[in-house]
Amino acid sequence: MTAEPIVEGFAIETVEHLIFSVKGVQQPPERVIAYLRYLPDPGGDRRREGLTFRRVYHFEEQVRLLRSRYPAYLYYDPVLGLEVQSVPRARISTVHDPRAYLDRLRRQGSDDPVEQDALALAQHLQQAAGVPWSSLGISGSVMLATHRPDSDLDLLIYGPANGKALYQALAELFEEAAGPVRQLTVDELRALHATHRPDTPLSFHDFCRAQRHKVNEGCFRQRPFFVRFVKQLRPRERYGERRYQSVGRATLQATVCEDSDAIFTPCRYGLEYVTWLEGPPVEDLREIVSFRGRFSDQVRAGEVAQGCGNVERVVSNSDQAYHRLVVGGQAGDYLLAVEGDRAGHS
Repeated sequence: MTAEPIVEGFAIETVEHLIFSVKGVQQPPERVIAYLRYLPDPGGDRRREGLTFRRVYHFEEQVRLLRSRYPAYLYYDPVLGLEVQSVPRARISTVHDPRAYLDRLRRQGSDDPVEQDALALAQHLQQAAGVPWSSLGISGSVMLATHRPDSDLDLLIYGPANGKALYQALAELFEEAAGPVRQLTVDELRALHATHRPDTPLSFHDFCRAQRHKVNEGCFRQRPFFVRFVKQLRPRERYGERRYQSVGRATLQATVCEDSDAIFTPCRYGLEYVTWLEGPPVEDLREIVSFRGRFSDQVRAGEVAQGCGNVERVVSNSDQAYHRLVVGGQAGDYLLAVEGDRAGHS
């Protein structure tokens, strides 16, 4: 029988009690690509089962900590063509599945107010969207039992049809005048912007523009929530069937011509009419992709996008090589619709 995948939204714990958040769906045979989220620290503010943890928020700090203290979790991947945070499968002690956690919470219940709100939100969204319970999960600090009384809620939905149904349900819930689900206020957006700004250098004005039509972030019972849409649980192709070669950092503008995968993590935006602002220009840049949930649903088809990230050459066993811009791989990356600009090409 095929083993259950370890994919986007899962968390993995190592033999040293480091906790990583899994990124993407395709994984190397002997490792799992994942970002450091918590590490044991006597000065931390998260406690679980007699251990104290510290949350590591920013990408550069994650890499610095791993390089100085846990270098086995940094790995040059020849398929991706770059160094990535990743966990050797032999060093995994626990796999946290957000679907299994939600199922257990539904069956056993909880007296914890944060867990109660997480379950209530999942119930509210499942009923509104009519999606199967097996497609939903609760992730983040609640799943890991590292949450605080003021923690946010992190939910996941797996599958393309399920994701689109939930997306539409959230859009309709935000339109309701009364109800437990609402959009973020200006003050709440300001707090969210302060969290993201060290890695993503957008002004508050631009950050609010990007958030205005998104439905994956809001408030439930006055508690902020984030919903991650994951298109698939299993990879469509074998790891290594496509290989990636870094070309260098670049900033560009382009018209988004296709956004069918924009709401998902990873997300993808098909491009045309590319203009290079900085970095090495290439003739065949087809798309912007990101493995970070913050860049999903960021730009719509017909809008002109401006993005900063790393240009990669994609080499496939079955298709002609082309280039893409990957946003979110390091601090300073961003993606945004150009204000007041729509595609006007004939």
